[in-house]
Amino acid sequence: MRSPRPILPLLATAAVLAAPAAADAHGRPGGPKPPKPPAVPTLIARAALPATTYLPGGPSGAALGTATINGVTPPFPGQPVPGFSGVLAERDGDVLGLPDNGFGAKTNSADFLLAVHRVRPSWHTARGGTGSVAVKETLALRDTDHKVPFPLTRADRRLTGADFDVESIQRGDRGSLWIGDEFGPYLLHVDRTGKVLEAPVPLPGVKSPQSPDLAAGETPNLPASGGFEATAALPDGRTLLPITEKALTTEADQTRHVVHEFDARRSRYTGRTWVYRTERADTFVADAQALDKNRLLVLERDNFGGPQAVVKRLYVVDLRRTDASGALVKRQVADLLDLRNPGVTQETPGTFGLGQPFKFPFVSVESVLPIGGDRVLVANDNNFPFDAGRQPGKADDTELIQVDVPGLRR
Repeated sequence: MRSPRPILPLLATAAVLAAPAAADAHGRPGGPKPPKPPAVPTLIARAALPATTYLPGGPSGAALGTATINGVTPPFPGQPVPGFSGVLAERDGDVLGLPDNGFGAKTNSADFLLAVHRVRPSWHTARGGTGSVAVKETLALRDTDHKVPFPLTRADRRLTGADFDVESIQRGDRGSLWIGDEFGPYLLHVDRTGKVLEAPVPLPGVKSPQSPDLAAGETPNLPASGGFEATAALPDGRTLLPITEKALTTEADQTRHVVHEFDARRSRYTGRTWVYRTERADTFVADAQALDKNRLLVLERDNFGGPQAVVKRLYVVDLRRTDASGALVKRQVADLLDLRNPGVTQETPGTFGLGQPFKFPFVSVESVLPIGGDRVLVANDNNFPFDAGRQPGKADDTELIQVDVPGLRR
């Protein structure tokens, strides 16, 4: 897989004011200089797509009923963009964003059309900017060549949220895309237009309750909504490393998650694995990206939003380093609930986390992407219309932020 090209650099650095000369212990000039404040993870830019952004494709959300949820009332007049569970950067500064299956369940998302959206953030920094996000193009995911071996929801073979729960995305050969799914869990291979190229590849020996491969009476060993939320791609152009979001039900240690090696050119698992341990049994592996051929950046989250959120963190692991138990050694590099905010956003009445420090307090913080140097892009899945972490009673927008993470690549 080719590594994503960096987003265009930001001009967001504030001017440095001249400081008075340092003084000694008696107040005389020329004493030792005061120590520099430690470098800390810092918010450098933010942009948001309104929750009620609807795209063509027909009404959706019919299975949600008609009661108002966080200020919006289903069914919806079009196809919402319910946040991003995976992102990729384009050379021109655009972002490819992958929403998941729509409304959170196989049973309520048959009228949600799976797609990849090309969006352009107009970043807001400490120097200004609109902070808006424009949807430029939509790639419809579809199986017109009948590669999927089980029945699909629609006769035209447009993929819906009742067919797959797509959660992670990486580049493949010839502009193709590999997409991690949670229902199987499967790896899906689609071309640059969104057309399925081959049969979905299951993870050997693992099935979720929503798996079409689950035989009558068979017991699944992966919890619902626990599949490939994270799929990293090494820079060799062929190796994917999918990780299940949740631990297998058969694991005595529910912090134990297995990193699997997948050969994308041969479309098969190699059998090589690593162990990643989450902070707690109730925290999830939300995304993973390669920093180089050996190191991964891992996003870990809890299942809470707003003031109740505790774990929204970034870690670095080295595939060559394990502890005495055989698990990868973790190094925390950022807490997304504690980012220095140099004036990019301001707290406003009724909102949470926009002041100092800046907080990214969403239930499903599910996308992280290195974008050059020590900068990373982070985005949320807003679980439209159910999450209201930024403002109680108001459906969360899709937010994208850029964060400077000192020492990310050391």
